[in-house]
Amino acid sequence: MTTAERLRDPARAHRFVTGDGTALHLETSGPADSAATLVLVHGWTQDHRTWDFVLPHLDPAIRVLRYDLRGHGGSAHARPGTARIDRLADDLAELIADRVPDGPLVLAGHSMGGMTLMALAERHPELVSSRVAAAAFVATSSGQMDRLTLGLPGLAGRGVTRLEPRVAKFLARLRAENFRLSPGMVRSGARMLVFGDRPRREAVRSVGEQLLCAHPASVGEFIDAIARHEGAVGLGALRDIPVAVLVGEKDRLCPLAHAKVIADALPEAEFVRYPGAGHMLPQERAREVAARVNALIRAATRAG
Repeated sequence: MTTAERLRDPARAHRFVTGDGTALHLETSGPADSAATLVLVHGWTQDHRTWDFVLPHLDPAIRVLRYDLRGHGGSAHARPGTARIDRLADDLAELIADRVPDGPLVLAGHSMGGMTLMALAERHPELVSSRVAAAAFVATSSGQMDRLTLGLPGLAGRGVTRLEPRVAKFLARLRAENFRLSPGMVRSGARMLVFGDRPRREAVRSVGEQLLCAHPASVGEFIDAIARHEGAVGLGALRDIPVAVLVGEKDRLCPLAHAKVIADALPEAEFVRYPGAGHMLPQERAREVAARVNALIRAATRAG
């Protein structure tokens, strides 16, 4: 049984079914009676394993909930018309109501996971104001993802803006038609695009394995959702809680300028830059990310 087949095995107990009938894979760890619950949300083409490198460094006294977004990892594919960030926010709200019905929450989102948190704050303000005690935005963006240049200047950067969505959708379509991308090809692409300086081999391997488990048609459709994402309203709803904004200075997908927009919208937030790091901070700077999240947990439990 392959990794993807194992994750999608319906006999596995770790399942939550959303209101529209989409089965999500989830993992929990830590004591059920902890003072707060940490919910970790991964990014595009990844799954709950994004946080594998962070998890060992988190406060062992805290309950942690990780899950796979629809269309990713062990979760069901995103049905036509549901590969949207607002739908991801609704999934998260339903999951919280069912699995974490009370107590303070600390939320951390990487990349599209951070966008999901912004949409959650906009679409479910009562939930956020009553339950969310702290939040971390890790290598993410509040908008203008349709202007992505991958750090290239001038005409080259403008060319990326036009071609990147088409290339991503083309690759997703190839996978949907059972075109086999070799693990080596995937790792090489990941190494070049989403990592900074000198990534560890096991980190690159993990990112590649997660990408190969994602549902091709779903992740292709999410490209449009990411391009349309505007999270300013959601950010405004988080001004009164402790927030950390983390960014790698060599992030090509959600670059430093995007992180600064988030930090400027949340003037009390802690803004942390990581020299030499790329987009995959949970793998590249796992200890440092965990330290920031642990600080948010302490702040949340003191406030509670």
